[in-house]
Amino acid sequence: MTRLSAHPGYARFWAADTLSTFGTYLTTVGLPILAIVTLDASDAEVGLVNGARWTPYLLFGLLAGVVADRHRRRPILVATDLARAGLLTLIAALALLGLLGVPLLLVLVAVLGALSLLHEAAHQSYLPRLVPPAALTRANARMEQSASVAQTTGPFLGGAVVTAVGAPVAMLVDAVSYLVSGLLLTTIRRPEPAPAPARRHLGHELREGLSWVYRHPVLAPYALTLHARFLFASVASTGFTLLVVRGLDPGMSEQRAAFGLGVVLALGGVGAVFGNALSHRVGRWGVGRAILLERVVEPVGWSLAALAVTGRAGWLMVGAAQVVVWCALGISGPNEMGYRQAVTPDRLQGRMNATIRSLNWGMLTVGAPVGGLLAQHVGHRATIGIGVAGMAVAATVAVLSPLRTARLPEIVAEEAVPTPAAR
Repeated sequence: MTRLSAHPGYARFWAADTLSTFGTYLTTVGLPILAIVTLDASDAEVGLVNGARWTPYLLFGLLAGVVADRHRRRPILVATDLARAGLLTLIAALALLGLLGVPLLLVLVAVLGALSLLHEAAHQSYLPRLVPPAALTRANARMEQSASVAQTTGPFLGGAVVTAVGAPVAMLVDAVSYLVSGLLLTTIRRPEPAPAPARRHLGHELREGLSWVYRHPVLAPYALTLHARFLFASVASTGFTLLVVRGLDPGMSEQRAAFGLGVVLALGGVGAVFGNALSHRVGRWGVGRAILLERVVEPVGWSLAALAVTGRAGWLMVGAAQVVVWCALGISGPNEMGYRQAVTPDRLQGRMNATIRSLNWGMLTVGAPVGGLLAQHVGHRATIGIGVAGMAVAATVAVLSPLRTARLPEIVAEEAVPTPAAR
């Protein structure tokens, strides 16, 4: 088995991704604290802020896939990393100067989401150019293991930074991580072939990407039930954040809220590290079964949070919820990405990834504001419970679909994929 480091460019790609992911968790803690505490946003406004970042995924996600397939992908990665560094610096500066309000924050977060959308469309499509199909699951697992370590320490340190010097400074640290990531990506010397000149109509290319995903016998049920999972998980996640910051101990200070949220999210990282370590072993049962394991277990984890009481016992319950949820996601993630990348031709990688991700994250545009409204009117725990019910229905549909039979092409002699005529 060839070492991943033997593939030119992979080590630097992995390092850049790990660094920027680490920084992202600082914003994961800093942004809600900035909205809830610094800007005194209501529950509904917090939902809008959470959803604003994902609005571009719903509006422009498919177009981003076409861009990633029409151009070399490494320059896109570099440009979007540097642009995100500048934008986060602007948000932090406006907050420190007292010039930031909720409406302006919504706009800036939406622009940040658009940059992230384009980056991710190119990012997931660039990896298959660095490693062969047989190594994709291991390559994705290595990257997710690093991301899980960042998730474990990033929120904890982010909470500490917010506690010590405030949310804007935490976001400045994230800006630095994007800057260094972009500079590191410029040092990858692996030749990247120029895409074939675009000779077809944009609409045709968009339809081709949609057709590949939603006519594929396995990708179709996988994607559709995953979209539903994202919708209801975003409802639950919004209720969860508000519960941790406002519901477990209504009288706690900004410093305690930031630190507590960071610790809880860090526990999720511990679960993700454990899940990533098991992902390859569980994947031997079949990638479909590994994915379905996550779909069934995740609602159980969120249920723990919905049942959380106030006080110390409640903190233990929400922490345990994050461990369970992220352990399941850690098992599934590398298997999902490895399968998607392995069964999709290179010329369709950008559109395949953008099609699935744009609608996945686009669901947050709907789910997060709905979660905020529900939290404001029916309570934080009830909102999480509604999300759990929706995820359970999506999991049931997935279990009954052909997704349970999915296996990697290198493990089976012939993968059931549609012929060119069927696409």
